[in-house]
Amino acid sequence: MNKVLRNLNFISIIACHTKKMSRKLQKTKGINILNPLIIMIMSFIMILSSCRNEGPKTLDETPTRGNIKITVDESFQPLFDTEIFTFTHLYTSANITPQYKPEYDVIEDYMNDSVKVIVSSKKLTDYQIQYLRESQIIARTTTFAWDALALVTNKSNPDTLINYEVIKDIFQGKIKRWKEIDPKSKLGDIQVIFDNTKSGNIRYFKEQFEIKDNLPGNFYAVNSNPEVIEFVSRNSDAMGIVSVNWISDKDDSLSMSFVRKINVLAISQPYLNDGSYYRPYQGSIYDKSYPFVREIFLISRETFAGLGSGFINWACAEQGQRIVLKSGLVPATMPIRLVQIKN
Repeated sequence: MNKVLRNLNFISIIACHTKKMSRKLQKTKGINILNPLIIMIMSFIMILSSCRNEGPKTLDETPTRGNIKITVDESFQPLFDTEIFTFTHLYTSANITPQYKPEYDVIEDYMNDSVKVIVSSKKLTDYQIQYLRESQIIARTTTFAWDALALVTNKSNPDTLINYEVIKDIFQGKIKRWKEIDPKSKLGDIQVIFDNTKSGNIRYFKEQFEIKDNLPGNFYAVNSNPEVIEFVSRNSDAMGIVSVNWISDKDDSLSMSFVRKINVLAISQPYLNDGSYYRPYQGSIYDKSYPFVREIFLISRETFAGLGSGFINWACAEQGQRIVLKSGLVPATMPIRLVQIKN
């Protein structure tokens, strides 16, 4: 180090003397002298200064450090509040801010590059994947868990067992009154309540029952899954559609308060009239005996191993999947144990 400083000192002295001599020659001879020696010395000094050791640069974002936003389908808010809380408390340098939106807006955020990671029950279309590839973006889709859509009714409604075909007829507008299901029913018109016009919940049923046109006139949108539950709890004629995620965690006081307000319907399997009905419990989601089951996907467009990728890997590993299991949903990457209880 001392040797380098001595050399630089020596070069600076030479440069100073050379510059003075050059000025004298310019004054005496009246000509502009461009001294090659000065150019060489100054270039050498610039190279040395640019190569000085500043130490290794710290990356702003890693799989366990950084600050990102992700957009999550609002149907899965209870589960992802817990997932994100746990992850960021394990990795204190990680800050993940979730934005909860309807499914349509979730996909829009992803395609517009507003966020690098989304949570959705809908995969990207082939057209969307190709569009991203043309922009040199690879969409990475990971199955995170299995959810179900529950049909809920008012506590005063005695009809808690319904055939799959009846539900299909309601969505297709063929059945509009409770008396058409049970002639003894004292209820009036069926009001079907769902969370949002941009919702993945209603999109699922439209695809399930191949509905191309608008929904029947007795279908109404509110603003969220909790609002669906509140509406149904106050209206005896209503039937609501909610993600099981909101009513499945037996250790969550909010989830259990919702369950106490409504009935969760048991549905038969399609085209099978054996007298069996299934509620969207963990076991019937796992073996798909409950008919309205769907996947939850984590979709990333990160071009490097950043915080989004770190969160996805953690959520799909043991700790993240145990949270799924506790919530009452079905983990995608770890087995669950089914116990049959006989009376």
